[in-house]
Amino acid sequence: MPALPTRLRPLAVAVALVAGPLLAPSATATAAVQPASPAPAGGCALPGRTGWTDEGHTTDRVQFQRSTGTHRVLTLFVDFPDAPAADSTDAYAAHLAPAADWMRTASHGRSRLALSPLKRWIRMPADSTSYGFARGLTFEAHEKYVRDAITAADPYADFSRYDMVYIVPTKAAAAISFSPTYLYDPSTPGVTADGTRVKWAVTFGQDMWRWGHKVADHETGHTFGLPDLYSFTGATHQFVGGWDVMGNIAGPAPQYLGWHSWKLGWTRDDQVACLPAPGRRTVRLTPVERPGGTKIAVLRTSGTTAYVAESRRAEGNDRAACSTGVLVYKVDSAARTGEGPVRIINANPSTTPPAGCTALDMAAHAPGQSFTDPTTGARIDVLAGGDSGDTVRLTRS
Repeated sequence: MPALPTRLRPLAVAVALVAGPLLAPSATATAAVQPASPAPAGGCALPGRTGWTDEGHTTDRVQFQRSTGTHRVLTLFVDFPDAPAADSTDAYAAHLAPAADWMRTASHGRSRLALSPLKRWIRMPADSTSYGFARGLTFEAHEKYVRDAITAADPYADFSRYDMVYIVPTKAAAAISFSPTYLYDPSTPGVTADGTRVKWAVTFGQDMWRWGHKVADHETGHTFGLPDLYSFTGATHQFVGGWDVMGNIAGPAPQYLGWHSWKLGWTRDDQVACLPAPGRRTVRLTPVERPGGTKIAVLRTSGTTAYVAESRRAEGNDRAACSTGVLVYKVDSAARTGEGPVRIINANPSTTPPAGCTALDMAAHAPGQSFTDPTTGARIDVLAGGDSGDTVRLTRS
């Protein structure tokens, strides 16, 4: 399966995320009993430890844009001296337009993409082959591409009206092959137009025609601070398979994980059940594809790790899901993007997946199934399931 692009980080900056102390559960805490008063969700929020996109809740909102509300997006269409466009921009705009509905559905209306296409071709000042679009593309080369597009489009658009920019190349520009996200470096002058700093941009490549509109939702997720869930080395989708658009964009169940929904502020703290220390807690979960109810049950295992259980159903953005029930996964906020910050626990590793599904796509737990981590004593039992959701029991000895 083709690899997705490595995320681009400014080479000259290391953003330090400052978090208050979050201590690992004490080894001398009370034995596993049902707590009289459930712990607040904050006890299971993990601090970011990588200084970049990760699974921590301490996202730097200077470096990354807010993840709620309306995001005003200007879409530019560019061609090149060596690859002039011979078609209309209409088909390109129509190809990406469903990304807005997809994001609204995924966030239950908490995050909206207001796409404004500039309906003309913008001629870039250099040949498409000169921009160095390859897996080793540097931040500086990428920023030059963004700057050239913004400068060329400046006479036709007021950039002060927008929060971010999408840059879409003509199909004739085969050299612009993949779709990296531009995240500005606050320590440098960067790219400005109309008195506005252009902080976030998605520069689409020819892979947008393979991945479809959800490539915009994946790349925009990076501007919110989400990491890549696919693997930068080895088997590409070894960690999460087709669960979550930050993994396999074309996966059968691409709805953002419940953990991501919480991190992004789409799920409230009162929709999170937390077990931060040894004990036991029973939780009724409602599917993440639906609004309302308790969305995730979190069993914290250290200062930067936790196990999460959530209910998944074949509906909404997940209507093609290969399995349904309780998805269990480990979160590690100290793991870097592309190195498995989320790892799905496969409840059915011996099941032969049907056509269009992978083994990890069959990972959902059914009533009667359980997962135990012998190292931490963490255990998750699925007690019941049905159309309205699932009941799980968290235990930490």
